[in-house]
Amino acid sequence: MAHTGITVTAAARAVVLSAAGIVVGLIWDISWHRTIGRDTLFSPPHVLEYIAASVAGVSCGWLILQTTFDGRRSADRASAVAFWGFQGPLGAWMTVWGTFAMLASAPFDDWWHNAYGLDVEILSPPHVILLFGMLAVVLGAVLMAVAVQNREGESSRRFTLLYAFASAMLLLILTTAAFAYTAFPNTFRGPSFYLVSAMAYVLPLVVVARSARRRWPATTAALLYLGVSLGLSWILQAFPAVPKLAPIYREITHMVPPPFPLLLVVPALVIDLLVRRDQRRGWPDWGRALVTGPLALVAFFGVNWFWGDFLLSESARNALFAMDQWEYFSRPGSWQYEYWGLSRRAPPGSFDWASFAGPFGIAGLLGIASGRIGLWLGNWLGRVTR
Repeated sequence: MAHTGITVTAAARAVVLSAAGIVVGLIWDISWHRTIGRDTLFSPPHVLEYIAASVAGVSCGWLILQTTFDGRRSADRASAVAFWGFQGPLGAWMTVWGTFAMLASAPFDDWWHNAYGLDVEILSPPHVILLFGMLAVVLGAVLMAVAVQNREGESSRRFTLLYAFASAMLLLILTTAAFAYTAFPNTFRGPSFYLVSAMAYVLPLVVVARSARRRWPATTAALLYLGVSLGLSWILQAFPAVPKLAPIYREITHMVPPPFPLLLVVPALVIDLLVRRDQRRGWPDWGRALVTGPLALVAFFGVNWFWGDFLLSESARNALFAMDQWEYFSRPGSWQYEYWGLSRRAPPGSFDWASFAGPFGIAGLLGIASGRIGLWLGNWLGRVTR
């Protein structure tokens, strides 16, 4: 007899949709802070984040309770993870923990602002808890989507797209977490851009390339990331808004969108060519990692070297590319059109070997490590069914 209630597949869809809501809320919230300033605890972006987290947590909590107590779910219990006497999918547990962290961070953040005022830095203690909670929910979505893909076997094609979309949400939250280091084209020639990119972006792209059961999986995830990012950028700047918190150094009339998204599709193409499942035989993973990580980074940095010049030019200062749109509390200046973090101030078109060679070498080593860890995780995820 078929059991009633929420199924693993339905829960996976709900969590992936919730993860998208959380990421959209996070990007909207950053735009809100850059445009309007800090608002109430229940500002629209916060409400979206809380609702999305609640939907994810309730869906997975319900699934865990049914798996534990419903006698007709013996097959689900056989592949479940036990914790404190309860049983459920690994991704469901990750999602529940993330939901608790997100909801707990809300009153903590409100108290923090009331006690200390505005954040001196983005990564205040309550924001760190919130970010870890968001990341846990998104990782839970990835785990649930890949488990459904693996369970379905040959009929899993539509679920591989769900897994690719969940991976795209992971890329979005990682790029948002690294906002200050890699989002602005001004950083594209600085050491932080190389190092953070090598650590944050190579690994998830390699993981999905190895574990997804579709052609060009990393490229698909990168394209979905690009599409969602651009859609949010174009939508946000269409809404009127003005700053409400001093000091105000710029005249702003609409929501400040995030900068143009990273061209992660370029390293994703390289990674797919080197890590596709039909090419796994005859080449050990260490050898593959030695080639994959550095080549993906060379392609990524090479494109951004010239792409950064374009994004800093007048040609990109329009609604399509959303460049040269800054938060109300930043003073206008020539820094808007220069590269940051170099050993000397450098306008677009210049080349600074002193700031480039050392960090890029370290980034190459990090890329190798990220590639190897990504292959190992991808092998494991390719077998996950719970």
